[in-house]
Amino acid sequence: MSDPKKVWPLVSIISVSYDHPEVTCQMLESLRHISYPSIEVIVVDNCSPNDSPDIIKEKYPEVKLVKLSVNLGFAGANNIGMKMAGGEYVMLLNNDTEVTEGFLEPLVQKLMDNPEIGAVSPKIRLFYQPDTLQFTTISVMNPYTARTTAYGYGVKDEGQFEADSPTAFGHGAAFMVPMSLIREVGLMPDIYFLYYEELDWCERFKEKGKQIWYVHNSMIYHKESISTGKFSPVKTYYLNRARILFTRRNVKSPTLYFSLLYQFVIALPKNAIVFVLKGDFKLFRAYLRAVIWNVSTFFNPRIHATPAYSSLDDHEKRVIITIQ
Repeated sequence: MSDPKKVWPLVSIISVSYDHPEVTCQMLESLRHISYPSIEVIVVDNCSPNDSPDIIKEKYPEVKLVKLSVNLGFAGANNIGMKMAGGEYVMLLNNDTEVTEGFLEPLVQKLMDNPEIGAVSPKIRLFYQPDTLQFTTISVMNPYTARTTAYGYGVKDEGQFEADSPTAFGHGAAFMVPMSLIREVGLMPDIYFLYYEELDWCERFKEKGKQIWYVHNSMIYHKESISTGKFSPVKTYYLNRARILFTRRNVKSPTLYFSLLYQFVIALPKNAIVFVLKGDFKLFRAYLRAVIWNVSTFFNPRIHATPAYSSLDDHEKRVIITIQ
């Protein structure tokens, strides 16, 4: 609960929507009941193809709704929101989450008290299994497989993670960063489109000497994979594309060459065989497309770019249909 005598800094909560506006509305309803006194909420609709987002503004007029004419991906849409944000802190919050009343205060306090910390994430439980954890902390990325270990994932929350602790990465479903650091480091790398972008962003923060922390007494619930589906071709494509891309951007040679060798000589054949044996030919084709994309862009210098923080550029202004 907030101290009524304390002046809390403004937090800009940014959420990206893509169809399923009723899910976004459930998240916004939970935000109406938080105790933190100073927020602005920006919802960026990523050119929803089937469901109009207008109900969001109708039911929650306090929200700034930004409608895009093209799908910019998770990072690109969040970047639009960040350029419009006026808060001292930015909270990226998935639209398929629901928050608890006092989730913001511990996150803000952690950043205010510790200038060496660059980003924080709360404890995340699974919405449909509310006693079960999704996120506490994540291990350092294996440079060869580009995989991590999520500590506590799928485990019942029995109080075993009741201490703040550093983590190699935050969680993209709920991720708070000081605006001052965003201005210094730059925006999320939109080359990813989906997945791994917040992990890459954490690498940029760490290059500036900043730490990433899990804050145990802040908690949200996550419905997980509402937009992309748990085992859809879309998720398979972008997740595997991003895994190899992360390696290319963040692993240095000579380790990089061994990592790519692992991906193409071991991971590719193994995953292909698994998809084929299961008869998941759509997933197999999606996986193959992810590999081909990385091969075709191997010498593209844009792969290594991180967009600088700035005001909205001309392209972004053109893709914004309305700001309500």
